[in-house]
Amino acid sequence: MRAYIIGRITVNDPQDYQAYADQTVALAERFGGRFLVKGGEQTALEGNSPERHVIIEFPDRQAALDWYHSDDYRRILPLALSSSSRDIVIVDGI
Repeated sequence: MRAYIIGRITVNDPQDYQAYADQTVALAERFGGRFLVKGGEQTALEGNSPERHVIIEFPDRQAALDWYHSDDYRRILPLALSSSSRDIVIVDGI
């Protein structure tokens, strides 16, 4: 079953965040991940919305977890944490 990492992100330091974001696509691809949404224009229809959304599709939940806990991702994660506020979840697909 496919799994999706979904991020709701507010960027506080665009330059540092970009240094993080520039590395995520190639890294996710190494774990079978594929970005379906990475920023982009949005229209909030209900509730409050952060400025940025990310959706990454993985072959399964374990691949998503392996990516998130990989040494390479953990190395760039401090850039994201210091330059943004985020809610990140893994959701199983159908």
